[in-house]
Amino acid sequence: MSIDTAKGVLGDATIAELEAGLRGRVVRPDDAGYDQARAVWNGAHDRHPALIVRCAGTADVIRAVEFARSQDLLVAVRGGAHSIAGFSTCDDGIVIDLSPMKGAIVDPEGRRVVAQAGLTWGDLDHETQAFGLAVTGGLVSTTGVSGFTLGGGVGWLLRRHGLASDNLTAAEVVTADGRVVRADRQEHSELFWALRGGGGNFGVVTSLEYRLHPVGPQVLAGLIVYPREQARQVITGWRELTEGMPDDLTTVVNLTTAPPLPFLPQEVHGTRVVVLLGMYAGDPAAGEAAVGPLRTLGTPIADLLGPMPYTGMQSMLDPLWTAGAHNYFTSAFIEPTDAALDAVLRQHLTTPTPSSELHLHQLGGAFARVPAEATAFSQRDPGMLCNVVARSPEATDFDAYVAWARAAREEIAHHGHGATYVNFTGDAAQDKVRASYPGAVHERLVRVKDTYDPTNFFRLNQNIRPSAAA
Repeated sequence: MSIDTAKGVLGDATIAELEAGLRGRVVRPDDAGYDQARAVWNGAHDRHPALIVRCAGTADVIRAVEFARSQDLLVAVRGGAHSIAGFSTCDDGIVIDLSPMKGAIVDPEGRRVVAQAGLTWGDLDHETQAFGLAVTGGLVSTTGVSGFTLGGGVGWLLRRHGLASDNLTAAEVVTADGRVVRADRQEHSELFWALRGGGGNFGVVTSLEYRLHPVGPQVLAGLIVYPREQARQVITGWRELTEGMPDDLTTVVNLTTAPPLPFLPQEVHGTRVVVLLGMYAGDPAAGEAAVGPLRTLGTPIADLLGPMPYTGMQSMLDPLWTAGAHNYFTSAFIEPTDAALDAVLRQHLTTPTPSSELHLHQLGGAFARVPAEATAFSQRDPGMLCNVVARSPEATDFDAYVAWARAAREEIAHHGHGATYVNFTGDAAQDKVRASYPGAVHERLVRVKDTYDPTNFFRLNQNIRPSAAA
């Protein structure tokens, strides 16, 4: 259905009736703010929805779901709009935009927060850090809390407190038939299991309740930059250190190209470098002993690892990940053998743009102690997660950059068990879904899908097809 066809089928009166039942508003293609409202973080996805419903609360979401179902419209759900695969928007359908829903209620004594689904991690950290509390959040603070959590949620507190989804204690969900359910360990427990890693397959999550932890306000965090010539010794030394690191310390290696930042010597700008990032979540004074060995893996070009606000670490990468660039991510869980690290290093030498890079995420700790069957995120082996990023400010040659990322991932994935991380997957192909949810996990997710969305009404996601659509 084209936009013109949708307008003809729906009619102004039909759309006006929808809008009359909302506290929020409808944005139409002819409205002045349409282009801004339809824009998403990933510039690779330039879509033109027939309608955008900017929801002010759960009642608006119910109304939008009922309307989309009655008009047989494709549905995209938008929170922070960071979906790498472009699930936050669509052509010709309806976008249920949750971004105006930014309420947060913090219970500092009970160490809980109820967060509406339109919040970004910067928004939520602002609220929880007022009480010295936090939950595992995104590495870029403009990321939305909902999609990040539903796909798992890898962040700087992963080894100390697990994934964001591991700290989810309840969720409010609008299902495909317009019902509102609360999913937790007692009510709709199978749905609650599926929401923790199963993505946006089962309904529109309108609020999330998290368990909070004492963190900050000061942490020991930052980055150390090493030259590419020392990459093998740095990455090998880092791997050896990870085997004995305390859970308070989470680290990431970024194989990238040095940007023209003032703390880097000018002669380094534009050259390939190894950036070691980390955060110690405990007492910064106690963390120096843990991070000290990271400073001696080679001869650093720059060492910016020191005390800083937790919110500073959460937003440190924001300037490098602004909206509008073309992005493609893919990923693989790997065992960090010599052969695996060699494959990663080889691909670093072939990155097609200065902003294309490879990340090695340290796992283990609290993340690995969650039983594989406890949540839909079942990849709990204490290996590493490799993220391959193709990024360009323009569309020119972007298909070639995507091809590079896919080929790099295939070589690196040979050193693991083939699984991908759904939040770091730019494809919606069924083979990638099955690799993310192997065996019995996928079968269980299908049963949940059959219960809550048997017609696959919510299909713009890493889709778990119901039995009827299989």
